[in-house]
Amino acid sequence: MPHLRRRRFLELSAASAAATAIPEAARAAAEASPWKPEKGASLQLLRWSEFVKNDHVIWEENTKKFTQLTGVPVQIQWLSWPDVSPKSALSAQTNSGPDITMGFYNDPFLYPDKLVDVSDLASHLSHKYGGFASVAKTYAYHEGEKRWIGIPIGVPGNAMNFRRDWMEQAGFQSFPDDTEGMLKLAQAMKKQGHPTGFTLGHAVGDGNGWTHWIFWGHGAKQVNPDNSPAINSEATLASIDYVQRLYETMIDGVASWGDPSNNQAFLAGRIGLTMNGISIWYVAKDQYPQIAAAMDHAIPGYGPLRVRTTFNTFTQAFIWKYSKYPNAAKEYIRFMLDEAQAAPWVDGMRGYVTPALQGYWKLPIWTSDKKITPFRDVLVGQRFDGFNGTPGKGAAQTMDSFVLVDMYADVCINKMTPKAAVQKAENRIAGFYKG
Repeated sequence: MPHLRRRRFLELSAASAAATAIPEAARAAAEASPWKPEKGASLQLLRWSEFVKNDHVIWEENTKKFTQLTGVPVQIQWLSWPDVSPKSALSAQTNSGPDITMGFYNDPFLYPDKLVDVSDLASHLSHKYGGFASVAKTYAYHEGEKRWIGIPIGVPGNAMNFRRDWMEQAGFQSFPDDTEGMLKLAQAMKKQGHPTGFTLGHAVGDGNGWTHWIFWGHGAKQVNPDNSPAINSEATLASIDYVQRLYETMIDGVASWGDPSNNQAFLAGRIGLTMNGISIWYVAKDQYPQIAAAMDHAIPGYGPLRVRTTFNTFTQAFIWKYSKYPNAAKEYIRFMLDEAQAAPWVDGMRGYVTPALQGYWKLPIWTSDKKITPFRDVLVGQRFDGFNGTPGKGAAQTMDSFVLVDMYADVCINKMTPKAAVQKAENRIAGFYKG
């Protein structure tokens, strides 16, 4: 027994050493980096919690490599998605908290004066890895101040998650490429006892994702280019009519769903269609192989506008000016997005996060399984929140307050008339853009 325990200890030690071994390419890149950590530096990172295990595991392993290489300890606080924006707002108000935050959407535009200029780092990464996705600059570059206020990380990409076996039983051989076709599929699946599930609750990723896709797909706009409200339109009413019809195919309880809810319902066999990241399939692959084999993914279809109007949970890292160690913070972000660390991270997550750096769209993981491939392309054609106005505080507050989600919920759940729901949304948008 002592011999067996010793052998097991050595095996675990070897595995741990392998996990934190620093590739020579990573070491060389760190030595060549212009961002040398300050003497005695230590960092705190606040980031959203994972929906796939290897996101957490590999991020922590890469962080240990950074500490091993630089001597800079990094403490990571993992928060649930809805808690990230309020925590960031508190940091901005108190000028204290983490050195780096990995946040969502337009949030840096709520407090640009509180954030470090990271234009040098953005330029370095963009040149090295094929440039950022077109939408990335909208989220992280402040046009007024002509500087980058965040470093784009990427998106837990949204695609249609569906049970192919139930789709075929409903008489469809392929997933429809437009929203009307998807509605007919949803109706047919519901008749066979397989409802859909799209959250109408305050789910940071899932609620905003599918509602913006439908809203824009019908030609609706939140604001005009001058940021005056544009939501009160026939296109918005048409999108509400569509959502009402889709709501009739949904399982009960979606009004209170958070981001984990549709994952749980799908894996339990309670729904056959939703919009989500690859996390459902990722978990099914390991724990529910029969579901993994029966399900599939597709890029969200065209609305009546007939252009791609995808929307994903965009995340970026930003550094607070109150940090005593801005160089160490920049070097940490550079290290984590360098190929030696980022490629194994994306691979280990099976593509859960689609990087904003386009060079990573060529990784072998995207074509290793046809069920992963749609997530490679989720950033193509993505619009930014607040389209077609300009990024800023108004767009960020409108998103954080779930104005679009609430508009659809007011009609479907609260039985408000479509016109009243639109008027309420318009009043809220006007208030946020004035503030």
